[in-house]
Amino acid sequence: MSALRILGGLLCVGALVTLMLPILLLLLPFRVARIRVTNAFGSAIGASVMWCSGCTITVVGREEHARADRPAIYAFNHTSTLDAFTTIWLTPSGTVGVAKKEVLYYPFYGQAWWLAGHVLLDRSRTERAKAALKRTVAFLQRHALHLCILPEGTRSESGRLLPFKKGVVHIALDTRLPIVPVVTIGLQSAWKKGSLRITPSNVMVIFLPPISTASWREETMDAHLEELRASFLGALPPEQQPAAAA
Repeated sequence: MSALRILGGLLCVGALVTLMLPILLLLLPFRVARIRVTNAFGSAIGASVMWCSGCTITVVGREEHARADRPAIYAFNHTSTLDAFTTIWLTPSGTVGVAKKEVLYYPFYGQAWWLAGHVLLDRSRTERAKAALKRTVAFLQRHALHLCILPEGTRSESGRLLPFKKGVVHIALDTRLPIVPVVTIGLQSAWKKGSLRITPSNVMVIFLPPISTASWREETMDAHLEELRASFLGALPPEQQPAAAA
């Protein structure tokens, strides 16, 4: 069944990306249009892949806190490869994604990501990654777009929340956009790292109320990062709380 689920997911992604690529090529000079096209197709791709996974998805707070007409930064915890599909499914139109450069090598998905104009970061080159984020901030402000980011910076192998990187706070300070914490619960059980076995799981995705960044200051960056992280800690179940220090 796992092989069939993975094959079904790949076929869905392949078919939808094949339909999308000619549109992206026609829109090559228009980055904002390409992003919106991939957002529309991404919703279909994400929903299709999650259906193939057999997971039961319950979404809470999306209608109240994920408004297309209110630019925001959407911050998700990162527990599974399937996060790539819940994020593109559930974020609103006009969302720019941020991912590690290795995403480029994912079949179909990575090539569409690059062609759409989303952001790929080289985590091994800090200065280059910072410069890419600076350009992204200017782009967001110019076109009143959203941003989707995974502030842990890497996937948690156990599903337990990892420390957050400061990039999300830097972006918030530059844009003054509110941050919407989006807490994913249970997806770590569906597809464990290093495995090809998919276990249908009950998954909840909770959109929490936006956190205003209007009064944030660079001098208190650590406190703001902890404020954001605390919103996740307050919503995550015990099995996804950070591991106790040895």
